[in-house]
Amino acid sequence: MSPSKLAPAASIALAIGAAGAATLAWGVLVERKRWTLRRVEVPVLPAGSSPIKVLHLSDLHMAPWQREKQAWVRSLAELEPDLVVDTGDNLGHERGIEGIRAAFEPFRGVPGVFVNGSNDYFGPVLKNPFLYFTGPSGHVPRSKRLDIGELHAYFAELGWQDLDNTATTLDLRGTHFEFFGVDDPHKGFDRLDLITGAIDDLRADDPLADDRWPDAASGTPTRPTVTVGVTHAPYQRVLNSFVNHGAQLMLAGHTHGGQVCVPGFGALVTNCDIPRTQVKGLSVWRHGLRSAFLNVSAGLGTSIYAPVRFACPPEATLITLVASS
Repeated sequence: MSPSKLAPAASIALAIGAAGAATLAWGVLVERKRWTLRRVEVPVLPAGSSPIKVLHLSDLHMAPWQREKQAWVRSLAELEPDLVVDTGDNLGHERGIEGIRAAFEPFRGVPGVFVNGSNDYFGPVLKNPFLYFTGPSGHVPRSKRLDIGELHAYFAELGWQDLDNTATTLDLRGTHFEFFGVDDPHKGFDRLDLITGAIDDLRADDPLADDRWPDAASGTPTRPTVTVGVTHAPYQRVLNSFVNHGAQLMLAGHTHGGQVCVPGFGALVTNCDIPRTQVKGLSVWRHGLRSAFLNVSAGLGTSIYAPVRFACPPEATLITLVASS
């Protein structure tokens, strides 16, 4: 090949290489730390209710040295949320609890609920990122077991309630809430069969249940309840079950919003079976004749072995619940 034909080809190759290097540098050095607060309103409260601020946190994948992330999460306490919902994958290192304590301490005394993600059980390992294009990631046998018991103990200190395969209730600013959740569906730890019994037990133990649930004549509760489903990974089987159980709002994480996205196209992968168009943000999930609002957090971290984001900044979400029209 003549030098005149080689030069343009070499120039193109150099340009592509430079663009790739710049993209990688942006994703690793800049966007990975471009923590963002997304704000949305969800109309699920009874008429006349006071607005309620819910801080949705997910996928911190915390390592002890990540001081900037810890400081940014601490600053979110200035929003004065009425409730914190944590949808798992808090740990990203065997000493990740140190960073979680530093990040979450300002929320001590703020009501909260949480579920586990797989990375609360198992530490990160180096993986081939292209395997995500073949389907959801599987368990890696060499994954190190993490101290999830210490994480749960700290959340209990904060006053947060564990929703893993169970249900609970809270009263917030004059509105009664019913929460149910599942342990990590990505690892198959979810027990959807337990949710019905957990909800029945709540209602059986509630002295105001007769005043709160629909009577046979009108079908309208005299003290409406807002029902919220919480999961780490938004697999369709879980979301459909939550809708069947009357969820009005569902919160999830796990997807990282795709983590590496293409501008104008969006996420390339979801790491579960949720449609790509609902991989992050607020949407409506429909199942049969029923539906519920769904907020999927793009999360605040990455694996320490894949520290890159592109067109998908790390995020927390401030969800303001308002009265439905």
